[in-house]
Amino acid sequence: MGEEKAAAAAAARAAEQARELQDAAAALLSRTWAEEEALRRRAAALREDLARLRRAAARADSDKVEEDLDRAACLISDGDIATILPSKAHGAFLKLLLGPVNLRARKEVQLKVKEEYNSYRDRTAVVFLGFPMILLFLRSWLWNGCFPALPVQLYQAWLLFLYTTLALRENILRVNGSDIRPWWVCHHYCAMLMALVSLTWEIKGQPDCARKQRGVELFLCWAVMQGFAMMLQNRYQRQRLYTRIALGKAKRMDVVWGETAGVEGQLLLLCPVLFLLQVFEGYVGFLLLRTAHRGLIPEWQVVVCGILLIAMAIGNFANTVDTLMVKSRFKAKMKKSKSKRDLAACTSPTGSPLTNSAAGA
Repeated sequence: MGEEKAAAAAAARAAEQARELQDAAAALLSRTWAEEEALRRRAAALREDLARLRRAAARADSDKVEEDLDRAACLISDGDIATILPSKAHGAFLKLLLGPVNLRARKEVQLKVKEEYNSYRDRTAVVFLGFPMILLFLRSWLWNGCFPALPVQLYQAWLLFLYTTLALRENILRVNGSDIRPWWVCHHYCAMLMALVSLTWEIKGQPDCARKQRGVELFLCWAVMQGFAMMLQNRYQRQRLYTRIALGKAKRMDVVWGETAGVEGQLLLLCPVLFLLQVFEGYVGFLLLRTAHRGLIPEWQVVVCGILLIAMAIGNFANTVDTLMVKSRFKAKMKKSKSKRDLAACTSPTGSPLTNSAAGA
């Protein structure tokens, strides 16, 4: 009997402690929410003030004002303030796959997601390049110039998986403040559709295998070039992005943009590869449409894949040109700022050549 009473008293004390902890946690969450809401309102008001001041600074043309505004905007968008601001709209793709969940993560989790995205691109670029190279090699060495259906469809299924996961990861990164361009995500939507359509494309064999599989061969050749460009960018642009983040010219959540970007120092190498890839991508799309028009490969999948390849080539080309123009304007602005500083140094009493010569005499 005594043991039962002791157990009952211990259980009652545990229940009371649990209620006290619950009340304390609820009070803490209530205070935290109220403070967070107040900070959120202040941050939103400051962001509106920054937008107004930036418009005024554009008319004033003051480098010091622009630097201060850029520093303030960087703290809001990339600092701890960003975690309490309302997140960007998720979009239909995320809502379709994940539902209406909150995908805004803490800063340390955001950086882990970005690093995992970069590592994922590194790993998949090797497969993207190696898989079609192996298929093309085996076609001439083992398969007597004729692709079997299963290996090609495995690669197409892997492409569908790849582009779906890339689009999912990039949408999550955009919600958490990354600067991935909308066209880059749209490009992956188009690639997803093309991979899905190509899975239904009947891969015919003998007789006249070479003519029937011309579209598959061209697609695999394009995939080899695509994989080569991906590996180049993953290798060269990553270090440059880290440098830009260290210099304050990019945010910690920014990523390499993919097939439409180039960075200073690698433009002479990357731009020819990118433009060649885009031209070849459009050329493959044109050849697919021509083969369908002439009746050599009359399937509707050929027409859809041809249209998608041409659309992606045009979009990639436009974004590459836009990136180069942005870089050109930025360099011109930096040269203008440097010229102003040099002029001020030459005309100031402490920085003029005449003063320096007199001091030396």
